[in-house]
Amino acid sequence: MKKIVLSYSGGLDTSVCIPMVKEFYGFDHVITVTVDVGQPESDIKEAEEKARALGTEHYTIDAKSEFVTDYIFPAVKANGDYQGYPISTSIARPLIALKAADIALEKGADAFCHGCTGKGNDQFRFEYVWRVIAPDLPIIAPMRERNLTRTEEIEYARQHGVPIGQTVEKIWSIDENLWGRSIEGGKLEDPGFVPPEEIFQWTKGPNDSPNEPTMVEIEFENGVPVSVDGQKMSPVSLIQRLNDLAGANGVGRIDIMEDRILGLKVRENYECPAAVTLLTAHRSLEGLVTTRSERAFKAVVDQEWGRLAYEGLWFDPLKEDLEAFIERIQERVTGTVKVQLFKGSAKVVARTSPYALYSEELASFDSKAFDQSEMGGTVKVHGLQSRMYWMLKRDK
Repeated sequence: MKKIVLSYSGGLDTSVCIPMVKEFYGFDHVITVTVDVGQPESDIKEAEEKARALGTEHYTIDAKSEFVTDYIFPAVKANGDYQGYPISTSIARPLIALKAADIALEKGADAFCHGCTGKGNDQFRFEYVWRVIAPDLPIIAPMRERNLTRTEEIEYARQHGVPIGQTVEKIWSIDENLWGRSIEGGKLEDPGFVPPEEIFQWTKGPNDSPNEPTMVEIEFENGVPVSVDGQKMSPVSLIQRLNDLAGANGVGRIDIMEDRILGLKVRENYECPAAVTLLTAHRSLEGLVTTRSERAFKAVVDQEWGRLAYEGLWFDPLKEDLEAFIERIQERVTGTVKVQLFKGSAKVVARTSPYALYSEELASFDSKAFDQSEMGGTVKVHGLQSRMYWMLKRDK
């Protein structure tokens, strides 16, 4: 009996894979693995019901806590961002792939399967992990290998009795986890199309959000958020609480043109209220406790970490090297940050830390602790070489 493990979301792509691997690839036994990283419970239940209706051996794995502590929190420490949005889908993929690999090795599977197309990012992320963990197992990618369009997938699903929610007219492709929600496909692929309000579920629009600001205080210990408004919370609960608070105030809607791994430029819509709020607060706290040189260098480190994480290279040695520096910085990223949430914005209004590199006595305009008279000589040599350059230029 030929066994194949399918990383299964319950959506169109992965559902169509089930009859396809039997019809076109000769697999007798399909094992589906759904990993709970914070998607709606209804989606998890629907995936289970679909998988069993389609005759698979199904497993659901609750990995929410692991996702927060081992993937989201490292992203917070690294101010995880890619081209202007908090990376969310990308950091969940390595964990999902790892859990599928565990099942494949346990069950003695003959191959892996995913529902990624040849145009997207996830094919890189899944296959990288599987080739690290089980390099001898082949990887089947029906959507990519058969060069299918979304419309052709829908038609195949109808012909083979695969239950789906998409239609040709309403074809949004949605991916959710605790850290973010992405919406793409259909008319959203047109950069000139204004997204309808119906695509948003986590955030309120300007007309529906409160007319008064909401203030939230976030406490960090060693770069990790530990409490909201003075209340200590579990990692999962903390993220969920901030998603609710910030989302109600319209925070976290992002509409960008994104450069995918293979070079395609695509239009993406995201909702990431907790992520925007926490990263805004974390960056502000880092700015309070780091030196100017550390701050500048960490911005470079964060950008490279974000690229590696976006590309799914979770086990790359450079990522480990960057994290060694990031972790050292986080030893001082402890304190509280007050953020004002209002009509789509998350604005830091106050921050405190026992490691603050700030002296009111030295910085205040009303203090003489800093002897301003000693600065005359320093100012005279400021920009000396550039001034010499302009003197030479004038003389020619």
